[in-house]
Amino acid sequence: METKDIIIIGAGPVGLFTVFEAGLLGLNCILIDNLDKPGGQCAELYPEKPIYDIPGVPYQTAQEHVDALLKQIEPFSYELYLNQRVDSLNEIKDGDDSFWEVITTEDNKFVSKNIFIAAGAGSFEPRRPPNIDNPDQFINNGVSYAVRSVDQYIDKNVFIFGGGDSALDWTVELSKIVKSISLVHRRDAFRGAQHTEEIMRELVSKGKVNLLTPFLIDSIEGKDKVEGVKLKNFESNEIESHDADELIFLFGLNKKLGPLLDWELELNGKKISVNTENFQTNKKGIFAVGDINNYPGKMDLILSGFHETTLAVQEAYKRINPGERVPFGYTTSNSKLQEKLGVKK
Repeated sequence: METKDIIIIGAGPVGLFTVFEAGLLGLNCILIDNLDKPGGQCAELYPEKPIYDIPGVPYQTAQEHVDALLKQIEPFSYELYLNQRVDSLNEIKDGDDSFWEVITTEDNKFVSKNIFIAAGAGSFEPRRPPNIDNPDQFINNGVSYAVRSVDQYIDKNVFIFGGGDSALDWTVELSKIVKSISLVHRRDAFRGAQHTEEIMRELVSKGKVNLLTPFLIDSIEGKDKVEGVKLKNFESNEIESHDADELIFLFGLNKKLGPLLDWELELNGKKISVNTENFQTNKKGIFAVGDINNYPGKMDLILSGFHETTLAVQEAYKRINPGERVPFGYTTSNSKLQEKLGVKK
């Protein structure tokens, strides 16, 4: 059984940045994730999706963001356990002190005073299109639930279904390389960023995007691969047929908390309630950071998660070193960090 300073459940951007903040204070970490690679939803669902709101970085793809975080934590002590999830969490009393033991689905056991739940939205799977029999039969043959490689869509007739940020973002991005692109939504109103919607509508006015509202998918045409799609007008019930090579369904995710429901944590819907002083849950030593948590004014942004875990790590240090002042110093003057990073003076 291995003891660590911090056990992090979830190896997405916030989980990775936790390693950095812990490393600055000399703390070591274990990262556990049920995916086969670090990066969370950024790496798994939209690696080539552009990100614009990371301070000081005008533009990078989600995968580039993950790669930058992995590079940033290289100097620090951490271990990464993939393809497994935390199956159970048990409190261990040691006199007046207490620890948490986690056991994974691969029977790995770890003990720590601090558990950081950085599991994003929890376990997730993409929502399938309604009223379509077995759309997954066309997976990798014209049906996708995420854009993993833009090259797949070059010179293709592409249909995107959805009304949120992902649908708008990818309509704008893919319009640059496709043969044709159609955005299909059941109403002429969208839930995504207003600026992106304005760009999309400008592309529609220039004939670079075909906006189809109010429409729903009726059926997929093709035997071994997608050859076309039938759309149903939401108001008139008329059916239209279109040639299609690629269908991208961006209806969001079905979120599941899984074993988290058994840990007696205070929940608000499908999110974990925390305080805003150190983002600790109702259980001492268990913190929730990133999209998994909830508090008044919460915003589901990566940069918000970075702020949350920075403060949470401070409290984790205090739990490991009771009575000690948390060492603080700007990274620009941290000689030990500069040495680890190989910075030349």
